[in-house]
Amino acid sequence: MSRLDRHTEKPAVSPDRSFRLDKGNAKLFGVCGGIANYFAIDPTWVRIGFVAGTLIGFGSLILVYLAIALIAD
Repeated sequence: MSRLDRHTEKPAVSPDRSFRLDKGNAKLFGVCGGIANYFAIDPTWVRIGFVAGTLIGFGSLILVYLAIALIAD
């Protein structure tokens, strides 16, 4: 029998898989923090990936970042 959280009647180990901007862990808009929360990784790695992708892609990821910031939440 699995453990249940007595307040929500959901399994205690189920992760929250909805994407939200993480404004508490934000450097600019919270996009990288939200992506990191969604995939359960360190936000620093996501930020490094965005910077590297922006440099390699000649700035195209800046548009993706801004689109996510405007559409999410």
